Amino acid sequence: MRVLGIEGTAWAASAAVYDDETAATDPDGIFIETDAYQPESGGIHPREAAEHMSDAVPEVVETALEAADGPIDAVAFSRGPGLGPCLRTVGTAARALAQTLDVPLVGVNHMVAHLEIGRQQSGFDSPVCLNASGANAHVLGYRNGRYRVLGETMDTGVGNAIDKFTRHVGWSHPGGPKVEEAAADGEYTELPYVVKGMDFSFSGIMSAAKDAYDDGVPVEDVCYSLQETVFAMLTEVAERALSLTGSDELVLGGGVGQNARLREMLREMCDQRGADFYAPDPRFLRDNAGMIAVLGAEMARTGDTLEIGASAVDPNFRPDQVPVSWRADDESVAVRRDEGTEVQGAEATVEIGDERVTKRRLPKSYRHPELDARLRRDRTVLEARLTSEARRHGVPTPVVYDVDPEEGVIVFECVGEADLRDGLTTERVRDVARHLAAIHRAGFVHGDPTTRNVRVGPKRTFLIDFGLGYNTDDDEDYAMDLHVFGQSLAGTSDNADSLRQTFEDAYAEVGDEAVLDRLREVEGRGRYQ
Repeated sequence: MRVLGIEGTAWAASAAVYDDETAATDPDGIFIETDAYQPESGGIHPREAAEHMSDAVPEVVETALEAADGPIDAVAFSRGPGLGPCLRTVGTAARALAQTLDVPLVGVNHMVAHLEIGRQQSGFDSPVCLNASGANAHVLGYRNGRYRVLGETMDTGVGNAIDKFTRHVGWSHPGGPKVEEAAADGEYTELPYVVKGMDFSFSGIMSAAKDAYDDGVPVEDVCYSLQETVFAMLTEVAERALSLTGSDELVLGGGVGQNARLREMLREMCDQRGADFYAPDPRFLRDNAGMIAVLGAEMARTGDTLEIGASAVDPNFRPDQVPVSWRADDESVAVRRDEGTEVQGAEATVEIGDERVTKRRLPKSYRHPELDARLRRDRTVLEARLTSEARRHGVPTPVVYDVDPEEGVIVFECVGEADLRDGLTTERVRDVARHLAAIHRAGFVHGDPTTRNVRVGPKRTFLIDFGLGYNTDDDEDYAMDLHVFGQSLAGTSDNADSLRQTFEDAYAEVGDEAVLDRLREVEGRGRYQ
């Protein structure tokens, strides 16, 4: 099958030809022609970008067709997410070509294409996928017919966040390569670090970076610290996803993945926990039509095509909205049960005895030493304090026997027989809802209530691992607890929708309705900014 792919979500007008017969003997044998939009100043302007698409798309398509060694069997285009004016321009071109050539039309989700090119090239079975691009940042895992969002940005995409800082400094678009270059001569200065379960937020760190620059901190130091902090957040969340699912494979996608420091952190994290890591060649990381053509071929083979009259673009097309027709259900990301007396979590190693559990937050070599020491110390203190506080408010938690913040060690009572991930029932899910409502009434959050951070036994359901918790009276923070738990159900349960509804109904019975209203707001936010 020979597929013409057209990409045009934001800045890159790109066309490619993918021939699966040629690719069988030459995996790099995908012809790609790209004409990138370069704004004169500031960031991407949607109208100017669309004008660039109108001029450039016909030229890159013509070049790609001239390179095609035979007739085209299908036309694939980036249907979303992206800038509406750009998407409409590319959609119009793709429809016209499909009609002219009398071939099927395939609408590809841009973000799924980013992860699929890496999955297919890596040869991995069912990896966790980290997408780090300009307007997006999320972690996904395939489960039962869809890519499930295990974690994502709560405000702006990682690349856009970095660009906001570089525009403040006065640098031209794109800002990421300039930050990478300046960081080579920088030293570490502390910036906010915000991870909420497997979600993350970049708005606070960007404001702090701007303030630091305005206060006279050398721009090289700010750039260095931005990389060390933002990429450590992404790496930590990727590791949390590996731990939650039990996967030992990680694939990177998205234009920010071209940054050498990010790839180094992810590779080092995977090496430390015995996982495999794959990052595609840079030409497949940045926006390109090659990935659109490759996924378009997979979709066309399964008959996942569009009628011309039902091919509208979608600027907010989320990856978890895509029916994954080209993969089988038995390829779902594995959920492996822990065995033995030593368990490796996302940020700690746990030794399980008959009556006591010793948790050690070991140094993470991928993180800057100052950042790593601060996180290990602060999280150890918070975990010990909030675990005990939750008990005082009637929530089953382990007794804390001993704490050493400097070494990152806590000794707990051994509770439960398994993680909730390995023993999901409706009643246990109701227990979690009631426990979270209780700590919310007490004025704090768990911070990371996944199905791995709940222990279950014959009669009781225990909350554990409060290391990301904190005191708060903000409904938004309470809603994030519910959001994190819902995402973990999606990644580990075959009955996630039903269990999530059970969970929310139970919370509504004893919790604050305003928190559920805020949860709807969190879930309804556009992530593509």
